Amino acid sequence: MRNLMLIAFLSLAGACASRPANTPTPSAPALPTHADLLLTNGRIITLDEARPEARALAIGGGVVIAVGNEAELAHFADEHTQVIDLHGALAVPGLIDSHAHLWGIGAMQRELDLRDTKSWEEIVERVAHAANSRPNGEWILGRGWHQEKWDHVPDDALEGWPVKAALDRVAPHNPVVLRHASGHAAIANSKALELAGAASLSTDPPGGRILRDAHGEPTGVLNEAAQALVDGEHEADPARRRALLREEALLAAQECLSKGLTSLVDAGSTLEQVSVLRELAQTGELPLRLWVMLGEPDEVLRGKLEAQRTIGAGGGFLTVRAIKRYMDGALGSRGAWMLAPYSDAPTTSGLPSTSPEALRQSAELARRAGFQLCVHAIGDRANREVLDTYERVLGPRAKEKDLRWRVEHAQHIDSMDIPRFGQLGVIASMQGIHCVSDGPWVPQRIGAERARSGAYVWRSLLDTGAVVCNGTDAPVEDVDPLPCFRASVTRKLPDGTSFYPEQRMSRLEALKSYTLWAAYAAFEEDVKGSLAPGKYGDVTVIDRDVLRIPEVELAGARVLMTIVGGKVAWKREGH
Repeated sequence: MRNLMLIAFLSLAGACASRPANTPTPSAPALPTHADLLLTNGRIITLDEARPEARALAIGGGVVIAVGNEAELAHFADEHTQVIDLHGALAVPGLIDSHAHLWGIGAMQRELDLRDTKSWEEIVERVAHAANSRPNGEWILGRGWHQEKWDHVPDDALEGWPVKAALDRVAPHNPVVLRHASGHAAIANSKALELAGAASLSTDPPGGRILRDAHGEPTGVLNEAAQALVDGEHEADPARRRALLREEALLAAQECLSKGLTSLVDAGSTLEQVSVLRELAQTGELPLRLWVMLGEPDEVLRGKLEAQRTIGAGGGFLTVRAIKRYMDGALGSRGAWMLAPYSDAPTTSGLPSTSPEALRQSAELARRAGFQLCVHAIGDRANREVLDTYERVLGPRAKEKDLRWRVEHAQHIDSMDIPRFGQLGVIASMQGIHCVSDGPWVPQRIGAERARSGAYVWRSLLDTGAVVCNGTDAPVEDVDPLPCFRASVTRKLPDGTSFYPEQRMSRLEALKSYTLWAAYAAFEEDVKGSLAPGKYGDVTVIDRDVLRIPEVELAGARVLMTIVGGKVAWKREGH
């Protein structure tokens, strides 16, 4: 069948007198004349103004050669070309997750995945099963629980948080650390706290809180920076540690490819982790394109940034050109820094993870090195402080400098600050899936009016001229982009209602937030984000047309194929 299709294409080529659409002109950089991969019989959305839609796509030498119809592209194929009939499926530019945590995604493949748990008792049962199958002393790690999503609160809960007693009962000889879904809190059992040492538990660390009972004893819950006290599972042997990092990176990459992603922005790696990624890219082992933020503190990065700058290593698979900082924590743990107290906890407005002065110093470091600065800001106070810092360091005409500094999450913004994103040229790196995941309890945390006017306001940001890129914050959420796309265009909560639907994106905007705008946010719009000749041959194939089908059918959409550089990196079984 493949050969018959190829003969048909070649015969059609002779009848096609006009130049194939979107093929390079003589003045354009020379592109391959042979297609390694030819996609046919699909609805191909290119997001390229010259040819927004096509039926066929030719890729050669890792880049797009041409788009058009089968007759126009037939002459690019020969007996060595892989021809794939899409059977009417939707093909879009390779999807880019603009904010996720590569190492967390990889670790989740080896740890307890608690994202689907509905009660504390269910979590304890999973820990018990793990403890029964492991030797004494081996760490039991997990992530993904969220008390707001449980069907009931444990009887012994304190301030709505579980306590360590049940973990001590089922795993007395194994240190247990279970990270909150947000990544901004954790619960540890007594064995893990014992390894932390009594002295370290006597006072709250800067930027963190150790939850204590009425007797002053730690309950096991560690908020924000206090989590570092139980970061005890460290491999001492450098070679073994590096091998584990390689394993996590490759596990994460395969998980992303299986969900249709061709690129991922990693929101914070260490220099050691980056060195592992650089080695994988240089040896051609990295199957997913990565854009990495450095998470090391200023004192570590100072004097090293120029040496760390990496643009498109390994044939476009690794870029390192940003610094990651935290202004506050998460709303779920009440660590988000708010302008006014929490509605359900009037004694607190959250807390900063760093001081505005320390953030300014990081901004100066990034500016001098020509690095993008990407700052985590969830609360409205945190967002204001970040925007103020950007304006102080870059000046009121920051947009003209085209530095594309970013606010990661931009989750709750005061109405006065919404226009400032567009005015300053600051990228709003948001996560559509957080809206529907957190929506059921957000009004309880901050009140209905603050939720309406400032929570997940991507429509308001777009309307005032800001660039919005999208992602999942995985492993906080599943890295799957399709539920995030659906959330962005419906804001539909589990009960069927929509979370302030006036803030919805259009379907085309949601696609752009995962492609063109995501590429722009990374200074990569010249090489990715659309299917134009000369750009990377990265394509995501979806089984149904998510730009047209009824809203009720969006939940059934599935990725069929992930193509990176013209090679099929993942394919759904049976297709």
